[in-house]
Amino acid sequence: MTASDFVDSVSEANQTALSRLGSSKSLYAETNGELETEQVLHAAAIAEDAASETFAAWADDEEHAEAAELFATVADEEADHYETVVGELDDPPQAADSETPAVQSVLRAFDDTVERVGGLVGRCLVAKKSKEQYTGYFTGQADPQTASLFRGLGDDVDAQIEAAADLVDAICTTDDDRERAHEAASEAIQAAYDEYTESLEAMGVNPKPVC
Repeated sequence: MTASDFVDSVSEANQTALSRLGSSKSLYAETNGELETEQVLHAAAIAEDAASETFAAWADDEEHAEAAELFATVADEEADHYETVVGELDDPPQAADSETPAVQSVLRAFDDTVERVGGLVGRCLVAKKSKEQYTGYFTGQADPQTASLFRGLGDDVDAQIEAAADLVDAICTTDDDRERAHEAASEAIQAAYDEYTESLEAMGVNPKPVC
């Protein structure tokens, strides 16, 4: 299984979840139904900050040198993403005011290199869908500058997916390793999907139809 095959396999196995996370209801769920520019930017900032913390922690205690290097790189990129998004806000979110996103809670429980690199692929596939929704939102708001900003962040995520998949290919030398990486990727995606579902259901919205 090549790096590209791994990404395709994870995407196919989680097709329904990723499709719905890429629907127009995704931002509605992330903002608890408050689809206003400030709330959308707050949600984006919280996601980037939490991701940076996760991958920085991984980098600090990871024994596999190549994995530690990638985790540190992604942590720095996510920190830059956070600063970029916060730069668009008059009132940045405070850490005490936000809960850790479910996908990050799942990732932080991984302490094995194989699970971590697989989980990184899953998280990045979720983040790609999210960036597409942010880009679409600001395009719809006739704000091409901010839409372009998120499109650029999405390009970074594409590169992260490729780097993570290459690392899966390098580290996972057995079928068991590849299966564990695959399961970790799916677990990350499903955590994000479960949170999306629960948020919509709490607002009385049916999460299943894609619109």
